[in-house]
Amino acid sequence: MLDNKFIRENADAVRRAAELKGVDFDVDGYLRLLDEVRHTQTAVDEGHRQRRVISEQFKGATPDQREGLRESAQANDKELTANRDRLAELTEQLDQLKLKVPNIPWAGAPIGDSEDDNVVIRTWGEPRAFDFEPLDHVALLERRDWAEFERARHAGGARSYALKREAVLLERAMQNLGIELLIEQGFELISVSALAQAQALVGTGFLPGHAEEIYYLERDDIYLAGTSEVGMVGMAGSEIIEHKQLPRIQAGLSHCFRREIGSAGRDVRGLIRVHEFQKVEQFVVCEADEQQSASWHERLLETSERVLQLLELPYEVVECCTGDMGLGKVRMNDVNTWFPSLQSYRETHSCSTLHDWQARRANIRYRDADGKIRFPYTLNNTAVATPRLLAAFVENHQAADGSVRVPAALQPYLNGRAAL
Repeated sequence: MLDNKFIRENADAVRRAAELKGVDFDVDGYLRLLDEVRHTQTAVDEGHRQRRVISEQFKGATPDQREGLRESAQANDKELTANRDRLAELTEQLDQLKLKVPNIPWAGAPIGDSEDDNVVIRTWGEPRAFDFEPLDHVALLERRDWAEFERARHAGGARSYALKREAVLLERAMQNLGIELLIEQGFELISVSALAQAQALVGTGFLPGHAEEIYYLERDDIYLAGTSEVGMVGMAGSEIIEHKQLPRIQAGLSHCFRREIGSAGRDVRGLIRVHEFQKVEQFVVCEADEQQSASWHERLLETSERVLQLLELPYEVVECCTGDMGLGKVRMNDVNTWFPSLQSYRETHSCSTLHDWQARRANIRYRDADGKIRFPYTLNNTAVATPRLLAAFVENHQAADGSVRVPAALQPYLNGRAAL
């Protein structure tokens, strides 16, 4: 969410952000509601003041005067109750609308409606030219007896999978490579629960707008999070962080769950689009400073690229357009990895700058160097998300005999083996 003062003083910018992001948000209606809340609050405050005046007048009043004061008190109580009820109603409406306020995209974001309008800003590596007919990851994993798909669906339903043998070791090796790279850069390793209360999802921006994409356990009134970021934002909720503790840089590990509603027919084969996966996520809370935030964005993006370079996987970095970046993003870059079986790149990493949009929703604050309480800026980006990255890895590094080459950077995590 954005600060009400900012919205009032920059109504045209917010209106333009809603247009660019394809968000249905009535800025003028929001400001009218904000005024009504303020006027009703003034009426409530005046009602309390009158109640105190009447109470003081009672002390020295005659019996006849007290009768008149009682009538005044009753009328005041009736009006005050009505204004309180109205204020509660208006405040609830305002609180719900606040969650729909779009963040302002940065000036460099391409203008567009969907991922088709995203702009490739650089590529790394060349897609491999095979001298044999390569297999897709499903056929390759089944050939090596490294995965179960049909039998896994008997247990877990559609889009379930079970990795086996060397595929399990390979997945863990990729995660460990990402973890150690982040630790070397000073990230605090933290394991967070996939269980999330509603407020943690509201704080990150997944609720209320993306409820259909999230698993909800009605009996326990709790959700399954789709990213480690939810747990890290939720844990910081309502906290005041001391200035010396910033920036807070964390590497979050968790299982992740996504319903993938609306993705039928889109890359659903095998491991590319599944309901359950594991993730190592980069998460940063920094001071409310645009230059510092921009610097962290570049650093998080470089880390993800470094992971792919160490895994020797060709990729492209795209600048996401205004219509694809989502409600709360100021800037978003996707990193898409090459899939030989698809003859195209698919997203494996997403780097996001949100400024204080999440912090305001989650009530994360910090005390700056002057002792002033402020809302910090947050950023996040994937480090390693499997099994999609695993699928890209085995497709790109397969050999004609079905074995999979292991790049040098990954060999220490697999007992020095150069191939599996």
